[in-house]
Amino acid sequence: MKKNLTISAVCLINNQGEILLVRKRGTTKFMQPGGKPEFGESPLQTVIREIHEELGIEFSPEELKFNGEWIGPAANEDETSIHASLFTAHFNGTLEPLAELEELLWIAPADALEREDLAPLLRERVLPQLIEGTVS
Repeated sequence: MKKNLTISAVCLINNQGEILLVRKRGTTKFMQPGGKPEFGESPLQTVIREIHEELGIEFSPEELKFNGEWIGPAANEDETSIHASLFTAHFNGTLEPLAELEELLWIAPADALEREDLAPLLRERVLPQLIEGTVS
């Protein structure tokens, strides 16, 4: 039986137009920062909390732009699909991986699309939209 997960994720973009990719400890796929909601959290509340836990960044709700939803396969869990609420925010500065994150990577969207180690959400939705200019 297939498992379903609900998540919120953010596309962080820097002044050079690069996107932040993260890899969680013990996994092989890069993805966007974010995660699963705690009981009673809205998608926006979830992404604000997760970004603080994973990257130490405190965003206000006004700093995050909602970019729709996506349903598709999970990156690191077999027989699992995700229902993702997607947000975009801008950030410039130095970051260190916190919580369950092991690796961070700032990369141009077109260069990222050349990689083989991307989560389906990034490959199928986020990166194409960034390259087409439909997400800012």
